[in-house]
Amino acid sequence: MRKHRTPEQWQALVNQQRDSGLSASKFCKQENIGYASFCNWRKRLSDQAAGDSADSGEAGFLDLSSLMGAAQSGPGWNIVLSLG
Repeated sequence: MRKHRTPEQWQALVNQQRDSGLSASKFCKQENIGYASFCNWRKRLSDQAAGDSADSGEAGFLDLSSLMGAAQSGPGWNIVLSLG
């Protein structure tokens, strides 16, 4: 019979595997866990954590106003296209 686990239980298993030093395959065999299920949950939880951290912080914008003076003083670009 299949054992249904909560996301919190999967996170605990992912943490245990990471801390064990075992490969995911060996850990899954030792704990009698389906390797594919473990990998799917590990990816899902990793993606979720990455999304949460991206949503929680401020946008990574850089104020370029100080660079605008330097860019305007230069000659700029001159692009010539020869289209035959």
